[in-house]
Amino acid sequence: MQATGILNTLKKVDQSKTFQGFVIFVIIVSALSIGAHTYHLPPWLEQSLWVLDIAITGFFLFELIIRFMASDGIKSFFSKGWNIFDTIIVIGSLVPLGGSTILLARLLRIFRVLRLVSMVPELRMLINALLKAIPRMGYIALLMFVIFYIYGAIGSMFFANVNDFLWGDVSIAMLTLFRISTFESWTSIMYETMEVYPLSWLYYLSFIFLTTFVFLNMMVGAVLDVMGEETKIMREEQGENEAESGAENRAEVATAEDIKQLNAKIDRLTELLEKKI
Repeated sequence: MQATGILNTLKKVDQSKTFQGFVIFVIIVSALSIGAHTYHLPPWLEQSLWVLDIAITGFFLFELIIRFMASDGIKSFFSKGWNIFDTIIVIGSLVPLGGSTILLARLLRIFRVLRLVSMVPELRMLINALLKAIPRMGYIALLMFVIFYIYGAIGSMFFANVNDFLWGDVSIAMLTLFRISTFESWTSIMYETMEVYPLSWLYYLSFIFLTTFVFLNMMVGAVLDVMGEETKIMREEQGENEAESGAENRAEVATAEDIKQLNAKIDRLTELLEKKI
């Protein structure tokens, strides 16, 4: 019974907005501390940052233990990918800053900033949407590669004699086309080939229309579609959590009322017994 009470207390602490807000604050302080280490600082400040880093690492370990104990077992805790990510980052932060492991320890401490994503539901939703959109974006990227290859082969055939550095072979031509798709000084490349092939502007405009306006918008549409699905799932989960918390509150109220009624009955029985005596 006592263990159940402790478990319920840990769950309330884990789900508390105040506690979650404080965790986010510590993550931000950790990020600022990591950035401060890149500057040339006086020894006393370096020592202070070292102590602060130890305190932050200890707090993250404490917070992870609370989340683990508040979960419904090991399987339930590690069934969530973000919990696995947080565990790896926190345990990795315990690696001492010294010897051959200093680079690994510093990298893991830098990645602690990513814990901000696992703490904010909206950021988690964005990352989940991006990861789920990758398969859809992969087919679009494959089609873009085909278009790049076709245009690269055509450009190498026609424009290699104009500028061998930009159009010498199909791989260099595809790299040039990528530069054109980013609009980085693409007009200078077009005007150079137009001196030899006046109608070469059709080549550039058709390529830009396909890659920049069509395929890029298709990728954005794929991400937005998945984001809509993730937003719907997140709202449903929030509604379920609110319903569960409401049910628990109603149960607590009902239990308190039952106790009051039971105490009232006991008082009445006591009064009757006293009158008879």
